Amino acid sequence: MSARDRLTDGLYGLGWGMVKKLPEPVAVRLGRGIADLTWKQRGKGVLRLESNYARVVPGASPERLAELSRAGLRSYLRYWMESFRLPAWSAERIRNGFAPKDLHYLTDGLAAGRGVVLALPHMANWDLAGAWVTTALGTPFTTVAERLKPETLYDRFVAYREGLGMEVLPHSGGTAFGTLARRLRDGGLVCLVAERDLSSSGVEVTFFGEATRMPAGPALLAQQTGALLLPVTLWYDGSPVMQGRVHPPVEVPETGTRAEKTSAMTQALADTFATGIAEHPEDWHMLQRLWLADLEPRPSDGERP
Repeated sequence: MSARDRLTDGLYGLGWGMVKKLPEPVAVRLGRGIADLTWKQRGKGVLRLESNYARVVPGASPERLAELSRAGLRSYLRYWMESFRLPAWSAERIRNGFAPKDLHYLTDGLAAGRGVVLALPHMANWDLAGAWVTTALGTPFTTVAERLKPETLYDRFVAYREGLGMEVLPHSGGTAFGTLARRLRDGGLVCLVAERDLSSSGVEVTFFGEATRMPAGPALLAQQTGALLLPVTLWYDGSPVMQGRVHPPVEVPETGTRAEKTSAMTQALADTFATGIAEHPEDWHMLQRLWLADLEPRPSDGERP
């Protein structure tokens, strides 16, 4: 392991070890302070966040984009502070920490025994939403995780999410799809963060007026297993309680090839994600390149994709 990898792993370990022991008001202030310091430094992540927000809020002035990026970093650090502390939260704190709307789409689908796929973008705290599902609903679910470097950091994330009641499969390796399909055929729940394609072979969609690729997995799983496909969006409202909405199901088209059905369903997901993100742009934590026009590095852009 390189020195940089050891440092990265050590910092995350410190976060989970130290932050969860802090009183909540202290953790909140710490997160906001780190966010504001990072924002003032105007690094590549901040600039990328503003570039992404420029698509979400077309015509926004530089001053408005700067305001959004500051709020976005505060939201992002709230996610990290909460995530570091989640393993120490009581079941009551988890149950009271999230207030999803239109939950009946999920509970009715599970009650029908047909399996449910929840697909969501990187908004607010998806780990808290997952912990709420396993705690408040008593429903276990399966998800996938990107293999991070170093491997010890990936192991930390897997152990963290498994500790919250999730079954975690590696994104790479080729076996995840089959396992997810089996869970759904058994009437289970699968949760996938689904607005950024990690394979570079996803479905091309229009997102805020520009082309990008999103994973085909949610649509394919729904087609092959008969599971319900439900988009979910999350946001913060200034209170300690995270908000969320379960949107109406994305239906499988009655006609067309499998590829055509997958394209239509993934576009429907993208449109629902866009609606939620446009309503709460500061809670969309996309500090990476997303749109196809941004994927090729420019001469002045040394950021890794």
